[in-house]
Order: sequence, then structure tokens, then C-alpha cells
Amino acid sequence: MKQLLLLAFAAICLPTLSRAQNMNPEVRWDRQSLIIGGKRVVPVMGEVHYSRIPAEEWQAEVHKIKEGGVTMIATYVFWNHIEEQQGVFNWSGQRDLRRFIEVCKAEEMPVVLRIGPFCHGEVRCGGIPDWVFSLRQVPSGGGEARPVRSRSTDPQFLVCVERFYRQIFAQVQGLQWKDGGPIIACQFDNEYRGPGEYLMALKHLALGIGFDLPFYTRTGWPALSTPVPYGELLPLYGDYADGFWERSLREGAGSYYKAFNFKAQEKPATDMGAADAANALAPAQADALPAESYPYFTCELGGGMTTAYHRRPYIYPEDAYAMAVVKLGSGSNLLGYYMYHGGTNPESTTGITLHESVHTLATANNDMNVKSYDFQAPLGEFGQRNPHYYLLRKLHLFMHDWGEQLAPMEPSFPAPQDIPQGDDTHLRWAIRSNGTSGFIFINNYERLRPLSAKRDVQLSACGVTLPKVTIPAATTCIFPVGIDGIRYATGQLIAKRHGNIYLEQVKGIPTTIALENGKTLKNVKPRGTSKPVYGNIYLLTPEDAGRLFLSELPVDFPPIDVQWTKTQSAGAPRKIVVGKQKVAEAPTDDDFRQAAVYTLQLPADPTPFTLHSPLLTIRYRGDVARLYADGHLIDDNFYNGRPFCYALSRLPKGCQQLELRILPLQPDMPVYLPREADKTPGEEIISVTIE
Repeated sequence: MKQLLLLAFAAICLPTLSRAQNMNPEVRWDRQSLIIGGKRVVPVMGEVHYSRIPAEEWQAEVHKIKEGGVTMIATYVFWNHIEEQQGVFNWSGQRDLRRFIEVCKAEEMPVVLRIGPFCHGEVRCGGIPDWVFSLRQVPSGGGEARPVRSRSTDPQFLVCVERFYRQIFAQVQGLQWKDGGPIIACQFDNEYRGPGEYLMALKHLALGIGFDLPFYTRTGWPALSTPVPYGELLPLYGDYADGFWERSLREGAGSYYKAFNFKAQEKPATDMGAADAANALAPAQADALPAESYPYFTCELGGGMTTAYHRRPYIYPEDAYAMAVVKLGSGSNLLGYYMYHGGTNPESTTGITLHESVHTLATANNDMNVKSYDFQAPLGEFGQRNPHYYLLRKLHLFMHDWGEQLAPMEPSFPAPQDIPQGDDTHLRWAIRSNGTSGFIFINNYERLRPLSAKRDVQLSACGVTLPKVTIPAATTCIFPVGIDGIRYATGQLIAKRHGNIYLEQVKGIPTTIALENGKTLKNVKPRGTSKPVYGNIYLLTPEDAGRLFLSELPVDFPPIDVQWTKTQSAGAPRKIVVGKQKVAEAPTDDDFRQAAVYTLQLPADPTPFTLHSPLLTIRYRGDVARLYADGHLIDDNFYNGRPFCYALSRLPKGCQQLELRILPLQPDMPVYLPREADKTPGEEIISVTIE
């Protein structure tokens, strides 16, 4: 009874947006979902780091994100991208936050600002400037000066944070939700495990400066040592299909398989950035009320995974899609992808590099790429549409069009929730329903573990029993029950537009559509968007479903070969050091003096440069590759079997010659390379093309 009273009180006192003369609708939340303009919504949030993308590309990339079905953008404001030198703030070029937010406003994309001060994001020192760690203060009672404690309520640290927050606020004035702008929320710090008073101190700083947003968030992992008051900060969760941070060099290491099991809301199923098992086993987050009192939202559902030097996962399109369907079926009403769009680390203004390494402060667990942050995301480092862009898009259309019905539906779990890694004896499935209508969520996929087809499966929900079907291996799908005149269907709902309903035929499953009017359509074949299969119902192939309503389809051009010449053979192999973090350390700048050197000659004919977003695509074998233009490092790649790509549009004007340096693979390297990588010692270029 006490719990019910607390929830009832919370429902009355939920944070709402008080506004005057505002075109934006009211935003509030309850334990189930966001409610915008009085309507329950199930948003899709895509993470993109604005300062990792050239400003002239923002408009096109935000539009592409929106076309992918994303309805909300999240972005970090990395402190050390802005204030590398104490008191010197740089909001110019690709660091121009206001310009980026204005682009989002023009595209009608709400924004969640993740304002730190600690962000992580595989950035040097987690985004905290180096100079912060050199600050000293003398205790009030006298004595030896001590370092200022970062990520704490240390007054001197908070003075620095307040100055940074004021700078951010000056950038976003007039662009908050209450002003008709796109900024709908902000997150304080990231992956914080200390007392809740620190997070509340950050919120009080922001409110005192003038931030006034519909809601505020924090990451729901790891456990806080003391709680924050209920309703002050919404905890957001996540899961990944694999982790570069794992110390093991074994394929399938970690608990990531759990992300493919339907499960009631709790702490993240996977290790979520833990460098050791102790972090992964932390207890559920501490709060003034249980997690079930909040809506179940994610902010870091792996849209891909980046590579560290010592561990280089190869992510498949099905990884992100299966995890997303599992989270939705488990009751999540906001899917937030990290990352949705890759990027490239900007140039430092002080001559240092801005990537995380084992030798930087604050975050020193892993050696990351100096430049590349592609993340194998739905939209890659240069905005290239990867296969899971289309795969996820059909799910996003569904969430948008049926979100109001889905949001209040509670999950139930007829299948086991703790299926061991590789266990093929169960079909993973869940139901979300309101008792009379609902959705059946099915996942017969687990990363790196082939699951067999499940034969003669008979599913039921809401008093309706579906015909027996075989669920093919690697199948992930959603069946409707009692939705919009459809009694049940063994096809997946995609969209509901202009009075029409669009379904996808799930590969390997005959499509049956049983209507509430008593008519049953069996073994229905896709007809595309030109002809309905019955009344206002259309059936699409999976390929057509992912591209439904896209305003612009990319045009494929035949690859153009690029000439290359080897000008230097690799020297003596470097000694790979396994350092204090107990992982192999990345090569240094000096090591690249012993690299094999290739000269790439770009075409004199400018035609390839006028193609739609042309990419220089280097297929090679080696340990690490670096690309230089006019002697300047422009990008790098930890080899994992995928090509090394670079956008021609980013090259200096008139540049027609590039230098590629490749360090060779060595026998028995203490590095995890996926099964797709050629592990033969040495290095070679296989092909260089413009695509």
C-alpha cells in the first residue's frame, strides 16, 4: 500500500513544463512513458557527437538521422573540446554548439544534452580538461596543498564546472523547450558510482544558471553509493552486443549474450564498460524508490561498437536489431542508441591528441583510435548508411506509429529470462499487452552463437492462439494481436500512414493475416506499395520495409580504382607492450617510422569527387593503418577485417596524393581479432577504390 501511495503522489507531482507563448507541447512522464502533448510516445534517441563531425555536414547528417526514424538526438558536450586551456573557450567551427542545436531545430529534432562534466565517450580524460587535474588548493586549516577532487562536491571543482555550464547556457539561450527550442532534457555526468549529492549539486548549478527543461537524466549504472531524491533525475540504461573494454581475448567474452534474452527491467544485463567483473556485479542502482517507479528508458543501447587496440569486435547488423527488439519487448519505452552516428576526433588546439589511452588521466583503461570513432554505427564515421540503418528503421517506424498503443502495455515473459550463453533449447519470446490486444516479440538470434530453427511453435497472447509456425534461425520479429482490425498476423507491422497499414513478410515464415471481420488470408505474398493484399493492408519484403517512405535513396556507383605504390617496406617489428592495464598497448608515433608506406594517387579527373558522398575505401591486412594528407594525420584504423574508409569531401582542396602507413600483424599478438580478420602475419593492400 505504501508503494501505491508513493506512486500516486508521484503521478500528481510529476515534473511538467510550465511555459508561456510556447509552440512546443507540454512534456511530462510517469512510470510508463513520456507523455508529449497529452499523448504517450515511444521515442527513438540516437547519439551523435556534434564536435566529432565537421559543421558543414551537420544539416545533411541530422536529416539522415531523422530519415532513419530517430525522433530525438543525444549529444555530449565534451568539456575538453571547448576549454582545453583554462579560461579559453572555443565554440567555433565544429565546436559551435549553438549552430548544431539550430540545425536540430530546423529539422524539428528534440535534443538531449549530455553536459558532463565527465562524459567518457572514449575521449581524453573522459572529457575533463587536463588542467583540472593540475589544480591545487590549500585546506582551510592550512597545510600542504592538495589536488582538487574532480567529479565531487569539492567547491573549487564545482566553480570550474559552473563556469563551463554558464558557457553552455549562453550557447543555448532561447533554444530550450520552453522557448520553442529543441532542447528537451539534459544528463549530468556519466557512469557515476558515488554519492547522489554530487549529481544533485550539478543539477542545482544548472537550475541556478537558468536551465529549465522538462526532465533531467543520469545513467542508471553503476550503483550510486547514496540515492538521489525520486523524480529529480530519470535513470537511463543500456546494453551492448560486445565490448572493446573486455580484458579477455576470447570470442564471446563477457555477459553480452544476456542482452539477447527478454527480461524484466533491472540493471543493465551486460558489463556496460566494466574493465573487470567486479563492476559488472554491482548491485541494482540506489534510489529513493525502486527502478520500477520510473519509466524504462535506455540511452546506451549499442548501435555498434568501437574498437580498442587490444580488442576489436566485428559487429553485425542483427546485433543491434535483435537487442532493440528485445529491449522493446522487455518493456522499454525509449530506445536510445550509442552510437547512432560515428565521428572523427577533432584537432586539438594545444597540440595534444583527444582520444582515450592507457596513459591519459581519468579514463586510462584502453588505447583507442587517435582519430576514428566510427563505432560501426548505423550511420558510419562519414555518414555512410550501414545495413542496420535500414534494419532498425522499420522498427522505428513501428514505434512511432503504434507507440501510443504500445507504451501502456505491460510485458510478460512466458520463456525463461536467464537463458545461458549458447543455450538452444528455448525460443526467446515475450508479450506486451493490455489484456485484449498486444504484440508478441520473438528473438531467435544470439551474437556469435548459431541458434537452430524452432519448429511447430504455437504462440498465444490476449486469448488468441496463432497457427503453428517454424521460427527460422537468426529471426527477430514482432507479431500483432488485436491491433487495428487485425486479429493476428504472422507478419510484422511497419507503418500506419494515410489510412493504410504496412506489414513486412518475415523471411522464412508464411504470412497469415486473420482479420477481426472473420476473414483469414493465408500464405500471403508481398505486393509492395502499389497494391494492397486486402483492403488497406499492404505486405512488403524485408528490403522494401527498411526503405519505406525514404525521401532519398542512395545511388550506387561502380567502384573506381585508385593507383597505389609501395614506397617503403616495414622495418623491424615493434615490441608489443602489455602494460599496467594488463592489455596490449597501441603503437606510438615513433613506431610508425617502421611502418610499410604506400602512396595513393587520386584521380586527376574530378568526377569521382562529385559522386554522392564518395568514400576512399582501403581493403588491407595489417595491425594498424594511418592515413596522411600533406604529412598530416587525418584518420586511423585498427584492423578488424572491415575496410578503412575516408570521405573524399574532407580532403584539403586540391589534394591528389595521400600516404598510407601500415604496421604489420605479428605472430601470436596479444590482441583479439574477430573471425572475419585475416590473421596472417605481415601487411598488404588488397584494393583501394572510390565507392
